[in-house]
Amino acid sequence: MKVHLQVSGAPRQVATDARELAETGADGLFTFEGPHDVFFPLVVAAGATSLELMTNVAIAGPRSPMHLAHAAHDLQVYSEGRFRLGLGSQIRAHIEKRYGSTWGAPAARTAESVAAVRAILAAWEGRAPLNFRGKYSTHTLMPPTFDPGPNPFGPPPVLMGALGPVMTRKAAEVADGLLVMPFNSARHFTERTLPALTEGLRRSGRTAAEFPVIAQVMVALGRTEEALAAAIGGVGALIAFYGSTPAYRPVLEAEGWAQLHSRLNALSKAGGFAEMRSLVTDEMVRTIGVVGTPEECAAQIRARFGAGIEEVCCYFPGYTPDAADVADLVDVLHGRRDVITPGAGRGGEARR
Repeated sequence: MKVHLQVSGAPRQVATDARELAETGADGLFTFEGPHDVFFPLVVAAGATSLELMTNVAIAGPRSPMHLAHAAHDLQVYSEGRFRLGLGSQIRAHIEKRYGSTWGAPAARTAESVAAVRAILAAWEGRAPLNFRGKYSTHTLMPPTFDPGPNPFGPPPVLMGALGPVMTRKAAEVADGLLVMPFNSARHFTERTLPALTEGLRRSGRTAAEFPVIAQVMVALGRTEEALAAAIGGVGALIAFYGSTPAYRPVLEAEGWAQLHSRLNALSKAGGFAEMRSLVTDEMVRTIGVVGTPEECAAQIRARFGAGIEEVCCYFPGYTPDAADVADLVDVLHGRRDVITPGAGRGGEARR
């Protein structure tokens, strides 16, 4: 299983962080659109490492597909073919109040952005004249002055992040791959994600073998009680934040925790963030995230997503794991070390 790790977006720290993450043996780096730009850090990381690179995700709605296509094309050239463009949506409050853009039909808009970017990239490859006419954007003009021409490393894949069944079906219909959102659980993935994925692929006329699915997971990693406590605290805080958002309620519903959402939502509006964290139990952290030693976390990741998933993006929210533990996690997921079977206990009696 390939392993991708999040690289810091802090401008003066990116190169150092990227090199340190490369030393863990990871296969790739990804950026999250948070306090820093989602594209610029990957330019730095492309020059500092030889790892695969991915936006995870760039928010599509407020951006023109033409801007996205140019950024993706140039990163693909600069990284010599190591870049993938991951696109996703955001909730209404952020789109309207943070980005100052317009909201509506997030699945349809994101899917159209994916299709538009792919059409622009295809036009630059000389496959067909640019003639994309969508509901939300139109792209029909491409004079030679603005055409970068064929990418010497081929056009970068365009992936789509998704959580709910509508977005997941759309991703499987139009994108080059699916980024499974990290606020998830084994039950939600099995009962809701996989059926929507299957239906989307049926509509697109593709098979599962033709469509990469990249798992994402919040990892509470540590070998000592002190390290695990800090890790569980960080993952629990992010679960509380995500759980307060209506878009993430279905995951809580799938686990029988629907009532938690309304309490978290009310507290978030009142600024009660410390109390929000107190509502998230260790059971919830272990169900939505994965918890334990590198060997235990690797076993939980494989058990949750199954043998068909060949890539995973690991998040370590709110804490900094020991670099040696991260390297061990990468080694186990690569199949170079034993995996403790879930439920075997910390003594590691059962291995495979």
